[in-house]
Amino acid sequence: MKVPFYTSVREYNNRKSEFNDAIQSVVSKGDFILGGKVLEFEEEIKDYTGAEYAIGVASGTDALTIAADILGFKDGKEVITSPFTFLASASCVLRNRGKVVFVDIDEDTFEINTDMIEEKINNNTVGILPIHLFDQMANMDRIMEIAKKYNLRVLEDAAEAFGMRWKGNGNTYRHAGTIGDFGIFSFFPTKTLGGYGDGGMIITNDESLAKLAKSYRVHGASKKYHYDYIGYNSRLDTLQAAILSVKLKYIDDAIEKRNKVANIYMENLKDCSYIRLPKIKYEQKGVYYVFNILAEDRDNLANYLKEKEVGYSIYYPMPLHLQRSFEHLGYKKGDFPVSEKISQSIIALPIYPEITEDEVLYVCETIKNFYRK
Repeated sequence: MKVPFYTSVREYNNRKSEFNDAIQSVVSKGDFILGGKVLEFEEEIKDYTGAEYAIGVASGTDALTIAADILGFKDGKEVITSPFTFLASASCVLRNRGKVVFVDIDEDTFEINTDMIEEKINNNTVGILPIHLFDQMANMDRIMEIAKKYNLRVLEDAAEAFGMRWKGNGNTYRHAGTIGDFGIFSFFPTKTLGGYGDGGMIITNDESLAKLAKSYRVHGASKKYHYDYIGYNSRLDTLQAAILSVKLKYIDDAIEKRNKVANIYMENLKDCSYIRLPKIKYEQKGVYYVFNILAEDRDNLANYLKEKEVGYSIYYPMPLHLQRSFEHLGYKKGDFPVSEKISQSIIALPIYPEITEDEVLYVCETIKNFYRK
């Protein structure tokens, strides 16, 4: 049996007429740049997340870079984040000539270890950039407590966290990205809410920050050909907004289906002593954007899965502090042992709403057969 790691084709076939109508509605009007569907989608994101403001941009990476620029994560100022993440979580600071300061991760959740943040703070520190990674959010209660204590700005990298909600010690659940000064989403096709190309969103509850973000996405203009800032050319494509609006209507059902797939994995792999299954900590509603396991002999397992036509991915095979592009920061192997350890055993299994139970069971049986050898 061939099991793709991800495919958009099944979802498209299930709702082909809706997607085609959405695309045609844009093409027939010709409003491709910041068209009506972008404004509609921004309103829908506000309604779903509870954010006061939503600003569509061209990608999650652009969302991070623009937000980091606005928050002052630049010009030699220090920003604390995790090395166990996608490049953009840190490159958004470096592109603005800021300094990235890494903190190791929690071994259970793979999120930034909040117990280690304060020791990295000095007079040059301006912000914290928590990454809500894989299935759950970082400990936002502790992060916001630290930020308030030291007067730091918080940029939530919620690129993978659409649908996740944090309660912590509070009375209500708050959507990922709505707790810090800025939050961002990525609409890369594999995401829980993914488009048919690149796309991103900046959200905030601060009116002044929202006005800056709207300006920065159009070269820093306050109105056409009047530039108050040196900004960016980064606008959510109207076609992508139309497609994402269709998907957003079914997002809760999609999240529930992902949860069911995760439960099948956990039930069928719980007795395999060679792997460790994910667990969600703290008072929050996680979303299984990916389903990671920690596996003994990971690389040979990956080769075996490939041989049996089971898709997989490795998030992430090398922490950022060991990447060539981050050499100038001066970190070395052994500086962040948990990140380095996890990167050697983590592997993501196929999970998306349209995957069948038979496919998931085949993946489980393939993994167990590998360890029986």
